[in-house]
Amino acid sequence: MFLVVAAIFSVFCILCLFGARNTARQLPLPPGPSEDWDVTSLLSLQTLESLVEEYGPVFILHSGSKVAVVISRRQAAVDMMEKEGAALTDRPKWSATSKMVSGGMRLLLLQSGERLRKFRRALHTHLQARAAKDYEPLQMHYASSLVRNITGNPAKHMDYTKEYAASFILSLAYGRTGSVDANEPEIVAIGRSLQRVGSAVRPGAYMVDEYPFLQYLPFYGCELCSWHNDELSLYQRQITGVEDNMASTFLIQSCFAKYLLENQAKLWLNHDELAYLAGTMFSAGSTTTASAISVMVMAAACFPQMQTWVQEELDAVVGHKRVPTFDDYVNLPRVVAFVLESYRWRPVASKDIIWRNYCIPKDAMVIGDHWSICRDPLVFANPEVFDPTRWFDDDRSLRSDASLFNFGFGRWVCPRRHVADRSLFITTALLLWAFRIMEDDKAPIDQRGFKGEGISITPEAFPVHFERRVEMMNELLE
Repeated sequence: MFLVVAAIFSVFCILCLFGARNTARQLPLPPGPSEDWDVTSLLSLQTLESLVEEYGPVFILHSGSKVAVVISRRQAAVDMMEKEGAALTDRPKWSATSKMVSGGMRLLLLQSGERLRKFRRALHTHLQARAAKDYEPLQMHYASSLVRNITGNPAKHMDYTKEYAASFILSLAYGRTGSVDANEPEIVAIGRSLQRVGSAVRPGAYMVDEYPFLQYLPFYGCELCSWHNDELSLYQRQITGVEDNMASTFLIQSCFAKYLLENQAKLWLNHDELAYLAGTMFSAGSTTTASAISVMVMAAACFPQMQTWVQEELDAVVGHKRVPTFDDYVNLPRVVAFVLESYRWRPVASKDIIWRNYCIPKDAMVIGDHWSICRDPLVFANPEVFDPTRWFDDDRSLRSDASLFNFGFGRWVCPRRHVADRSLFITTALLLWAFRIMEDDKAPIDQRGFKGEGISITPEAFPVHFERRVEMMNELLE
């Protein structure tokens, strides 16, 4: 009798499961074009906008046997990528980029597992909000150098933003002191490495992403393996330099690599993991920070009324007898709003966050489309207009919902966000305090002139004029 009841119950469970699966299959997929798409074509801003206009805030793209769900409006991103973040449990298995180029050690591409957990534990100590405050003196030092460099040669302003970002991140990661040159071999090597990652991550670029077994064949992927060896050697050289300094009488300042080396056993990191964790923090952070600063400069030149609006606040709060500092943060809400609007107006992380979705449909990639989310007309009226005032409530305080997902979604938020926000605040405050930034009438700025830079985008080179606003600027910056 018991066996009969058990059998009936088992059949009932199977029927229920079958019915549930059939119900799921009967649910309509999001709308989208029927033809195959190269997902990387989404980098075309015009393509993005036309797809959103035709299919709505959530649409689906097919690329061979793969499916991508694109989320292009703020509320949809909140509902699906924040509130339902548990359903978006992992990143896709990019065999070419994550495994072959990065040796399974690039934080941005790591899937859920023990390695991701220990990497995040190691990062948390150095990059959480309280720890980020300790780096403010370094950021102030290098931001002041940025202003002085631009005074000497304004035409190289984009090179100097790269040098600011690289100098600060090298100091943070490896304890290196002094400014770096954008043309130094190690900096050039980092840029080359990021370009290679950008090439390898393109869907369809390498067959191993469709057929993962290829990575185990000795004759396949020699180019990818060579890229990995170059990158690993680069990161290991940086770590070896820190180790040598620690072993000598040279006094090395506190830095991320030193912390990792001193706590390597406790953090359960092998030497290659340690090198990659410090190295990828530098490579990703320096590129996106430099791009974001250049976007801010572009916005200031293209929207002079908004620049004046911020400078009125700087003159009232700071004046011309001292420089703005981090202590002025609470009294400079217009500067903060200008930074937020720069993030929104031209987000540099347009293709940064992609996960594997186990919900709709199973095994699809879910892409948070930063560009379109930042242009959601229900949230940002007249989205093409650069308007920092949109970040204020009626009582003239900064909005409490000032979130753009520019550092990621849900559980995949970038751990560097606190440090990056501080960099953008102090460089914006100093540059707009020091200069009137003006567009060159003979060379109008292409406001949509951007190029791929690894896994982010950066403005094409653009000329601007920097007119001094503060007579004693150089003396005050010392």
